[in-house]
Amino acid sequence: MINPPLDDPVPRYADAFAALGTEARLRIIRLLLAAHPKGLFAGEIQSALGIPASTLSHHLDKLKHEGLVRVRRSGTFLRYSADTDTLQEILTFLYAECCGRARQTELGDVTQLCAPPAGEE
Repeated sequence: MINPPLDDPVPRYADAFAALGTEARLRIIRLLLAAHPKGLFAGEIQSALGIPASTLSHHLDKLKHEGLVRVRRSGTFLRYSADTDTLQEILTFLYAECCGRARQTELGDVTQLCAPPAGEE
């Protein structure tokens, strides 16, 4: 196998997708996106999803390590929020080769990149 270039983003995004690859972590991200931008305390996430505290801590650490969530201390509590910059970056990465148009436009609304041109549905 040929070694990928040093600036190849694929390994980094593969790690992010692996972090999202469990049901619990995907539910956590969706919950945090619903609470964006304020975020939620760990206890609120635990209550909403019914995940034991030690398991939740493991999942949140993995998501934080991959840059998918941010954490900030509020007194003795930790408040988590989705890192929407990283999530947008992942979507942009996925759509980057779509129809060749991503290379020709500023990546604003990535959901529109692969839509058929007007009048060609």
